[in-house]
Amino acid sequence: MARRRTLVSTSILDCDLSDLARESLRAFKAGSDRLHLDVMDGHFVPNITFGPTVIKRLRHVGKQPFDAHLMISEPGRYVDQFIDAGCDSITFHVEVEEPIEPTLLKIRKAGRQAGLALRPATPLATLEPYRELLDIVMVMTVEPGFGGQSFMTDAATKILPAHELFRDREVGRPRGQVHVDGGVNRHSAKLCGELGAEVLVVGSTLWQKGVDIAREMRLIRALADEGYENGAGRGEADAGARTERGETA
Repeated sequence: MARRRTLVSTSILDCDLSDLARESLRAFKAGSDRLHLDVMDGHFVPNITFGPTVIKRLRHVGKQPFDAHLMISEPGRYVDQFIDAGCDSITFHVEVEEPIEPTLLKIRKAGRQAGLALRPATPLATLEPYRELLDIVMVMTVEPGFGGQSFMTDAATKILPAHELFRDREVGRPRGQVHVDGGVNRHSAKLCGELGAEVLVVGSTLWQKGVDIAREMRLIRALADEGYENGAGRGEADAGARTERGETA
């Protein structure tokens, strides 16, 4: 089986916020595949970060994708601004108290990837009505709002079944991705890989004093890839072999 490369999306929530451009460029030079932008409004979560104006100013730092994670109460009200800011994907929370489908449709109409995130206690079943509109499912393995929290293993059990939401897609349509966000580091990366996560959101562990960011990213990817090959990847290979033999699972 060909080796699978897990993608790292670097969260800048815990970097030196006084110089976001420098820190974002530092992450890209260290090998980050994407930039994860945590947008908080102080209402949906008890924290406030930055908005589309800051993201638009950052857009020049690299060509890698910008993943916006909107932890805000009214994503539909502001989504046009995040599209204009240059976000390549926009993920918001299924728990918001407003219509979800129109916002997903607007994101996709703009040619961007649309995603929904779930708090640790929110069941995957809440995403079922939107499965055909999703490019990303973001499994939260901490409570959203603050960086530096510990990885919640119980919440991570949703990673593997989340892939079912992307099954039976029409031919030619890209398969969706499962992102894992919260407490991802060298200790939790292998489990995320075993469960088949495609994108790992990595934040606070990279920004600790004395950490070699590039080395840490390589280690986290390697552990996730090892986990994938021993877990979900092996399961996919076995399923493919059964299919070729005309067997059923």
